[in-house]
Amino acid sequence: MKRAAIVLLALLPLLGGCDAPWDDGSDRAETARDFPPADRPVAPTVSTKWSTEEARDRVNEAEDVMDSADVRPGMTVADIGAGDGYYTVRLAQRVGAGGRVLAQDIMPEVIERLADRVARERLDNVSLKLGAVDDPRLPAASFDRVFMVHMYHEIGEPYAFLWRLRPALRKGGQVLVVDGDRPIAQHGTPFRLLVCEFEAVGYKLVSYDDKQHAGGYLARFVPEGKRPEPDAIKVCDNP
Repeated sequence: MKRAAIVLLALLPLLGGCDAPWDDGSDRAETARDFPPADRPVAPTVSTKWSTEEARDRVNEAEDVMDSADVRPGMTVADIGAGDGYYTVRLAQRVGAGGRVLAQDIMPEVIERLADRVARERLDNVSLKLGAVDDPRLPAASFDRVFMVHMYHEIGEPYAFLWRLRPALRKGGQVLVVDGDRPIAQHGTPFRLLVCEFEAVGYKLVSYDDKQHAGGYLARFVPEGKRPEPDAIKVCDNP
């Protein structure tokens, strides 16, 4: 339990989000105001998991997604929006003792529960991090893979978030998004919108895989070219 206590002492105040488009900048985090607001709603967080772990394992979800993402022993991986730790636990097993997993979430109570699980299951290669609505707060040049599973539609500041995520990737690093190709109001992200928002801050789509057993699709992105200046980012239309 010592690990959980250390994590809790490190928690920072949670930056506020919003579950609808902004009419002005008054409700936005101060650190996000250099970036354009997204012209789309934001799905509220209604649960930290979209299905039971048993049901997901029956269809071999995590193993299949990790295979498609080419996750290998020794890699350093981030699990953004880790929730109850379904992917965190399985990524830790996949990368092994020589690898590392950073599990991140923006909800302090979620980090607290996950810290208990990490300590209970003795996942010595897992670290925990409290992120923000506009910043994953990941260390630079550190990750071979960054996973965002069934949470992209809950990101309130996608342009600031993705822009600040990019420096965390190592050479050859990839960002993996699993989500449903449906309206954000139905807790998914239309695939066309996803690609547009990533491209707007300097990523390139490298593959798309149908993963209905995982709840939708798997999209893989890599950095391409230079990051645009925040005021040069072009906002995507909401389909």
